[in-house]
Amino acid sequence: MNRRYPMQPTDPRIRAYTEDQVRSLLAELQERGRAFGLIFPSATTDKTLDGLVLVSFNTAPASTLMNLLTLLFDADRERL
Repeated sequence: MNRRYPMQPTDPRIRAYTEDQVRSLLAELQERGRAFGLIFPSATTDKTLDGLVLVSFNTAPASTLMNLLTLLFDADRERL
């Protein structure tokens, strides 16, 4: 299994993501998660706080989104 270190909310790379990019990543999360029975019906961008786009998983930072996508990509690869 190819495990990656989780992205931390303080990772400077997270500030490079725009709200539109985060929305696109949320759409991908919805699509990939559906294959595993994971549904995030209310997941959307929330607000920007100190330069970080927040996601409305209870106002989680975008790094949570990145980490969820990484897990889904890894799970997809393992199914093949």
